[in-house]
Order: sequence, then structure tokens, then C-alpha cells
Amino acid sequence: MLLKVNPNRMELLRLKKRLVIAKRGHKLLKDKRDALIQEFIHLVKENKTIREELENKLMKGYIIFSNASSLMSKITLEETLMFPKAKSTIELTFKNIMGVNVPKYIFKFEGNIYAYSLFNTTPELDLALRNFYEILPLMLQLAELDKAVSLLANEIEKTRRRVNALEYVLIPDLENTIKFITMKLDEMARSTTSAIMRIKEIIRA
Repeated sequence: MLLKVNPNRMELLRLKKRLVIAKRGHKLLKDKRDALIQEFIHLVKENKTIREELENKLMKGYIIFSNASSLMSKITLEETLMFPKAKSTIELTFKNIMGVNVPKYIFKFEGNIYAYSLFNTTPELDLALRNFYEILPLMLQLAELDKAVSLLANEIEKTRRRVNALEYVLIPDLENTIKFITMKLDEMARSTTSAIMRIKEIIRA
């Protein structure tokens, strides 16, 4: 499609500059899109690995805790876990990935997870609590990756639309309009040359 412009030399120069900028922007956006896709694939693979590790630890933890529960009375188990001495906090920061700010969760832990007497409990309970404690950072890491993958997917889609708009709309329109103006200017130049030749012939005659 031709752009609505006046076919003159000033407009031709302006459109040529726009075309150079559009092509440069197209290349930069393509490079950004390709880099985003590579980072996206890397994060998806990491997400899959962490998710599998988390699921295995959860399953293992539930089995161990179930064994501990079967070896202790319900009242003893409830009393044992009623007053925890450990405290955990999460600090939120952000990390920039190719212009996209993704959340970064920092897990902080204080105290002792074993807030009970070792004489009244079983080793299975210790193992279960230790396993669940190791699960918390994995859950935060998985939450980070899920959000990062979602944000990068949105950014890839936006960048892809911009690349396509430049590649299939703006750049072809600029090129076609430049060709049209060039043809018009050539026609005008030929017409002017013919008119000058006719005037010279008339003057000679």
C-alpha cells in the first residue's frame, strides 16, 4: 500500500531515512525476539526440572510424614507441632531479562525446625520436617520460573507483532512509496527535458 505523501524530492529523502531506521529497528527487534526465545526455552527446561524435583520431594515427604504419623498418637503429634520455633520470610526483588522485569524471591530462615523434644518423637518426623523445609526454596524457585516464563511469553508475542508489522507492512509500504515517488520524479524530469528541447527547437526555428 502506498503512503499518502506528496511526490517530491524532500518527501523522497524523508522516506528513505524512515526506511533505513525501520530496517535497523526490524533487525534489532528480530535479534531481541530470538534472544527472548532462547531464554524462554532455557527457563522452560529449568522449570520442568525444578517441578519434577519438587513433586518427588513432596511425594517423599508425605510418605515419611505418614509413617511418622502412624508411629505417634494424633494428640502427641499435634502437641509436638503446635508451637514452632522457626520463622521464615520472603524478600521480593526484580531481575531484568532482556528488558523484562521478572520477580526474584529470596528465602530467609531463622530458628530451629525441630521445636520439640527428641525423646517423645520418632526419627521419621525429623526426616519429614527436614524434607518439607527443603521444599520451601524449591516452591519459591518454581514460582519465580512460572512468572518469568509467563512474562517472557507475553514479551515474545509483543515483539513478534512488532517485527511482523515492520516486515510485512511498514517496510514494504515505504519501499513501494519510494519507488512510486522515484517514478513520478523521473516522469517529471523527462517531461521537463522534453519541454526544454521543444522550446530550444522553437527558438532555433
